[in-house]
Amino acid sequence: MVDKTAVAAAPGLRGLPFTLVLIAIGVAIFAIGRWYNNSYAFFMAYVVAQYIVLGTAWNILGGYTGYVNFGVTAFFAIGAYSTVVLHKLIPAMPLPVMILIGGSLAGLVGIGTGYLTLRLRGVFFSIATLALAVVVQTLITNWDFVGGARGAYVLRPRVAPLIGGEYVQYLFLLMLGMCVIVLATARAIERSALGYGFAAIRDDEAAAEASGVPTLRLKLIATGLSGGFMGMAGAPLPFYVTYLDPASGFSLNYAVNAIAMPLIGGTGSWLGPVIGAVLVGGLQEYLRVTISSAVNVLVAGVLMVTFVILAPQGIVGLFQKRKR
Repeated sequence: MVDKTAVAAAPGLRGLPFTLVLIAIGVAIFAIGRWYNNSYAFFMAYVVAQYIVLGTAWNILGGYTGYVNFGVTAFFAIGAYSTVVLHKLIPAMPLPVMILIGGSLAGLVGIGTGYLTLRLRGVFFSIATLALAVVVQTLITNWDFVGGARGAYVLRPRVAPLIGGEYVQYLFLLMLGMCVIVLATARAIERSALGYGFAAIRDDEAAAEASGVPTLRLKLIATGLSGGFMGMAGAPLPFYVTYLDPASGFSLNYAVNAIAMPLIGGTGSWLGPVIGAVLVGGLQEYLRVTISSAVNVLVAGVLMVTFVILAPQGIVGLFQKRKR
């Protein structure tokens, strides 16, 4: 006889080694950074890790489910400004708690967005998410408690808690932890019935509904997970930049990169956003130091158009095609 308990537990057991590998890689990167004691390396690595989280979060909705989200900055800024609010109300609150709260708020907004835009598909859904970003930016710009249009300062501690050293090392470690959580979730989705449901919606939503796929519930799960992870990615931002205003919180860089990196790496796999973030994010940071940060959007845009024309399935899809 087949042990049903063992069969049910198998997906979790298969995902455990993958998570441990991610943790080991993160710890190794952190240890190497501490060994060289280079502050800029941690700042650059934080940005790349942040884009891995953002790109993977976008990929859950845009890649797996087929709903292109142009409102990335709305969810990202909700996480960032929730940290500003919490820091003003409870200055002693630990940053990991702020990240969880910011991610939860952004996730709830994502679920609400999915519910309100239930009947919208394709470009109409994308326009609705873009409108959401405009509405959220307008509200925050006119909210004096978080600084409004003039912005707000958030002074980070000089010494990182628990690990010592500079605070940016602590921020990088937190972002690495989020990378592990987000990537493990994305890989688990790919290998589960939830992922097959997302793919059915992406391929033909009408046919999926006719086949009995609970499209409403799956879309709400996708928008909630995607929005929540985007909010978690934005929550540490005030402590990273120390000054947050609507121009930086709703920067076009986040919206363009969150879409470009999965498309360049490949939207059909959890590995795609990682490859795209490392490639594009690393190149942007190099150009920001050597030339100017003004070329960031240009680099992402040119690479995205190039890959859409030459390799629509991204780098991962290109290698899979050659392997077949």
